Amino acid sequence: MKGKAWKYGDNVDTDVIIPARYLTATAPEALKAHCLEGLDPAFAAGVSPGDFIVAGNNFGCGSSREHAPLSIQAAGVGAVIARSFARIFFRNSFNIGLPILESPAAVDNIEAGDELEVDLAAGTIKDLTRGKEFLAQPAPDFMRELIADGGLLAHLKKRIERGEVLPRPAAPAEEIAAEPEVRERGARMKEIESEKESAGRAAPWVEDEADGKPQAAPTLDEGEEEEEGNEG
Repeated sequence: MKGKAWKYGDNVDTDVIIPARYLTATAPEALKAHCLEGLDPAFAAGVSPGDFIVAGNNFGCGSSREHAPLSIQAAGVGAVIARSFARIFFRNSFNIGLPILESPAAVDNIEAGDELEVDLAAGTIKDLTRGKEFLAQPAPDFMRELIADGGLLAHLKKRIERGEVLPRPAAPAEEIAAEPEVRERGARMKEIESEKESAGRAAPWVEDEADGKPQAAPTLDEGEEEEEGNEG
């Protein structure tokens, strides 16, 4: 992949990548139109397919909105290169098939507007403008497969087609048709009250006949036996 570098600093959060007021949008074109609007209003109109975002530490921090990597992908960005990524943005990017690369050396040396060439399989980043090459941190094999297949859903679909994963069987028709048990309103409260009543009957006290106040149940003095025990 070849393209121009768009360079930004540390802690680029998801709210500047795609402001919250646009989260109701789902169409790629709508997301693309507002990508990085909170940080660089010129980005959406100026980015070309295959260009790269280069940024500092903790790229994609903030809320976990999946719209952030989706908007970058919709803008045609070839990959995001950063010193480090926020954890949820990192995972969301792989889930949708957006290539991301961690390379502090590349970030330190690349300048805005540099022409870059990226080889995802080899994990190399070439700055053609400055004649330098950098290595990115290798991603686990299964995460590279997600990127190659176009994201998690596309990856699972391919695995199902290859017979590696069996789709979940549909529930029997009778289970689908069966209606859930409908309980009478307040039924659970009646059960609780009934349980309390039962517990009260077993409580270790008796009602005093004179004033109705709870009195301690009579106990046996030491050495005294119940009458039933003395019989026979």
